[in-house]
Amino acid sequence: NCKQNFVIEPEDFVFYEKIKVPPPTWCPHCRLQRRLAFFNIFHLYRRPCDLCKKSMISIFPKDSPYTVYCPPCWWSDKWDYFAYGRDYDFSKPFFEQFNEHWHTVPVLGLSIDVPTLATSPYTNHGGHLKNCYLLFHADVNENSAYGFYVNHCNETLDCSAIISCELCYDSMHSYKNNRCIGSRSQVVNSIDCAFLKDSFNCQNCFASANLRNKKYYIFNKPYSREDYFAEIKKWDLGSYKIYKEIQKMAEKHWKKFPPKPNQDEMSVNYTGTHVFQSKNCKQCFEVVGAEDSKYLFLMPHPPIKDSYDISSWGNNLSLSYECCNVGENVSGIKFSQESCINLINAEYCKLSTGGANHFGCVSVKKGDYVIFNKLYTKEEFKKLRERIIKHMNEMPYQDKKGKVYKYGEFFPAELSPFAYNETIANNFFPMTKEKILENNYKWREPETRKHDTTMTGDETPDHIKDAPDSILNEVIKCKKCERGFKIIPMELKFLRERNLPLPRECPFCRIEEKFNQWVKNLRVFERICSKCDEKFETKYPKDEVEYILCKKCYQAEVV
Repeated sequence: NCKQNFVIEPEDFVFYEKIKVPPPTWCPHCRLQRRLAFFNIFHLYRRPCDLCKKSMISIFPKDSPYTVYCPPCWWSDKWDYFAYGRDYDFSKPFFEQFNEHWHTVPVLGLSIDVPTLATSPYTNHGGHLKNCYLLFHADVNENSAYGFYVNHCNETLDCSAIISCELCYDSMHSYKNNRCIGSRSQVVNSIDCAFLKDSFNCQNCFASANLRNKKYYIFNKPYSREDYFAEIKKWDLGSYKIYKEIQKMAEKHWKKFPPKPNQDEMSVNYTGTHVFQSKNCKQCFEVVGAEDSKYLFLMPHPPIKDSYDISSWGNNLSLSYECCNVGENVSGIKFSQESCINLINAEYCKLSTGGANHFGCVSVKKGDYVIFNKLYTKEEFKKLRERIIKHMNEMPYQDKKGKVYKYGEFFPAELSPFAYNETIANNFFPMTKEKILENNYKWREPETRKHDTTMTGDETPDHIKDAPDSILNEVIKCKKCERGFKIIPMELKFLRERNLPLPRECPFCRIEEKFNQWVKNLRVFERICSKCDEKFETKYPKDEVEYILCKKCYQAEVV
């Protein structure tokens, strides 16, 4: 794809042989970009369900050329996915047939479970959500709103990349915190803290960095309990103006301290960043509980074993390769997208769930030995699968740019149901409209969403105590994108109880800001330790952080 050289290590060949696939012809970065071009997380549309005809929130716009069902209909027994079964046509390339199949079989309009839909319909790629609003890639949360990658949390607002937290606000990269505000980088096991960075096991600490097991610190200076509470009374965080001033002061203060070089608690023999409780993992990013794996991305649900090139999910996944958004008790999944839940040995599938031995299937919810949604005996399946693989190699698919796709390649990007600028591929590998079209991806003109606003962000009360109940009826113009947004009751209640200010930007701008920072945090740069001259990898480039320490020196100086 990019025509650059890349290395396939000896252990990689062992893995490819183990799962019986050919070695890749695209480099790791291009493989990731190709998978992410199928991953729409944030773009939502209102459209009718093609079965029950009711209006729904969907990742597919009204003019999408797919048959789209709402979650209750898709998961129901009101339709038969085997009725869409078709014979394999050896006169056409596999991917051409699969694309036709994909456009025919009903697909899931929104990636959430049915119970979630009842209380949290404005979410995507989420499950086990109760009373949640605009959460994305989230699981097991309650009474929370406005965030990406939020897991096992209760009553959190404007938080992203946060796990097992409660009553937290405007935070990122937080784990097991309670009543924390404005934290960044890695803050763990902390209570009643505000504007912390790279700190562990703290209580009642304010605007500080690199703290360990501390109480009553302000700007890294220790105070007595009485003096601490007297001092922080000077900063009333219920005021938007004061909140932003303290935020800037804290960010300036953080720069005085060497940042934690990498986020890698309880991990050994790994490369990448934000790798936790893992071992023998190379080039992995935002991963928890993985072993003997490579090129994993956004896999927060352990265990994950013996898998390469998987983007998103996990939750008991093994022996899988080149997939996007797969997980929950699955094994042997290859070249598939959004396939999951008790699924064994599936290849080139979309929305396969349950059963074993699927090939080229769309929306098959259970069943064994299925090819193109048609059931076969075990012997028939085995013979036909071998014939199809041989046919894929002898009559490969060629995209509009002339790239050749044989067995062993993920879906060509031109088969994606989404425009490139609707997917998170554009966040990690940004391109202009002209470049997107030149590279044979789709482009969708952003929808113009105009609202009759009743006030601007700057016209909202500066202090939360001055916000009347009638603020819930106002349509506020976002000061950044000028889209109209509303304060929801759960949000107003949270801000009043926690003495925090009303927002001036719409939820999507707030989520996007943290998401883009999260993307930025997944970069890796080779640096030299400012103390011992040891070479190491970190997410901080030299133009952002001049003085930086390797893990050993950081632990000696800070921990």
